Amino acid sequence: MPAPESFEACFALAPTVAAEAPGRVNLIGEHTDYNGGCVLPVAIEPVLRLWLRYREDRRVRGHSREQGPAEATLDSPRDGSWLDYPRGIALQLIAAGRIPERGFDLFVASELPAGAGLSSSAALEVACGAGLAAAAGGPLRDSELPELAQLCRLAEREFVGVPCGIMDPYVIACAQPGRATLLDCDSMRAKQLELPAGLEVCIIDTGERRGLRDGDYRARQEECEAARCAAAEFLGRPLERLCAVLPRELGACEAALEPGLYRRLRHVVRENARVAEFATASAAGDLPALAALMYASHASLRDDYQVSWSRADFVVERARDVPGVFGARMTGAGFGGCVVALVRGADLEPLASAFEAKFKAPLLRWNSRPVAGARVLSLRSVA
Repeated sequence: MPAPESFEACFALAPTVAAEAPGRVNLIGEHTDYNGGCVLPVAIEPVLRLWLRYREDRRVRGHSREQGPAEATLDSPRDGSWLDYPRGIALQLIAAGRIPERGFDLFVASELPAGAGLSSSAALEVACGAGLAAAAGGPLRDSELPELAQLCRLAEREFVGVPCGIMDPYVIACAQPGRATLLDCDSMRAKQLELPAGLEVCIIDTGERRGLRDGDYRARQEECEAARCAAAEFLGRPLERLCAVLPRELGACEAALEPGLYRRLRHVVRENARVAEFATASAAGDLPALAALMYASHASLRDDYQVSWSRADFVVERARDVPGVFGARMTGAGFGGCVVALVRGADLEPLASAFEAKFKAPLLRWNSRPVAGARVLSLRSVA
């Protein structure tokens, strides 16, 4: 990672705050967060790190080591650049009375690959929000981090234009080292869970890329809303969220919903149930059960929710036969990105060789234990 001198080279002044945030993978509970269900993500290495300094005017100047320079003001509309994310969270913090109504200079260096489904955008928002808050009044307390996550979600939905859920900013802000975060996205109750001893999270980058501003992610949300309305009418009771449909009601709903909408409903309801089953199996150290649940999740995402892609399907299917792999599935919104696997001493080299032979592309992979959420690294006063 570059030193603060990189900031000074861009902006001719020293930064006042440095902050970092991890990426995330979701072990299970995909596409349930915006449907009011439960998720089980972990914060992972690598990290995104940034340096910033407030300005006296309303300009926002940014330089990303990976994406280059960008400039706007607090008053400019979104322009589709990476700087929309820092500006979005700044505007939310200003509206909440958390920071002064001033622009800032920002230097970003990220180890997280963009478009890989590891939530690099939420890491940028959370790290920037934590840094701006710290520069204005000192580091946020742990009890204030859920609020920061909510503001990041609003920033992405209302300014950036991505209809995201709460999972990504919440785990990136609030994760604890060595633990997965069991989050009920309806009640916002969270519990930190330890994984069975010796298991590591393996992140497998298939090299396929997509952006959340593409229409597929939004289309799935619209289909879920249509399924919720149809199910509520058929069941004769209000459903504020799709996950309020009970597993035992799925059979009755099948005849009432158009087949495509029913498949979306079936995935969401069964996936939500798998989260609770996964938490129970993890606490019991039942590795075969964890594996079965992860493979069932991937099959549902492939067949019912239809967000998987051929490279992910290949990796997951081949992972079944690798000793030391205890489950694998696509992670993230879908249509590209990464596979997550739980491993203990697994040798993935034969799988990687088969992947490279088939797709003529390398299969990048690394292991990570669950890491802590965002933190402020340094803070100095300005005379």
